[in-house]
Amino acid sequence: PEAEAQYGRVLAPYLDDPATLFIVSSDFCHWGRRFNYTRYDTRYAQICESIEALDHQGMKLIEDQNAAGFRAYLGESKNTICGQHPISVLLHALPAARHQHDVKFVRYAQSSRVTQKSDSSVSYASAVVSRRSTS
Repeated sequence: PEAEAQYGRVLAPYLDDPATLFIVSSDFCHWGRRFNYTRYDTRYAQICESIEALDHQGMKLIEDQNAAGFRAYLGESKNTICGQHPISVLLHALPAARHQHDVKFVRYAQSSRVTQKSDSSVSYASAVVSRRSTS
């Protein structure tokens, strides 16, 4: 976590440069026996709904730019977000930038809708980070 914060501070000035484009890429939950991750919250009727709720919990923390909350979420949920470190670097860069930014998820999908414990799925989420308007 400290390295992520350090890299975030180093990269923060580039967020302020309109000539710079950042692409932070990550899948979200890798669910199924083959991924060694089968967490299922039985409050949801379908496993795929549980996966979506889990992912949206992390996405909300990212939109809120809550680096500490995202780290705690990963520790508690063990969600298999493969790009968690680049996401965390971004979450540390945002508050260190001179300008404020908004993070908004624009798309979410699952490779398959898991309905049985023998199924598997990978989740995908896309977000846009934009400089907050000053008007």
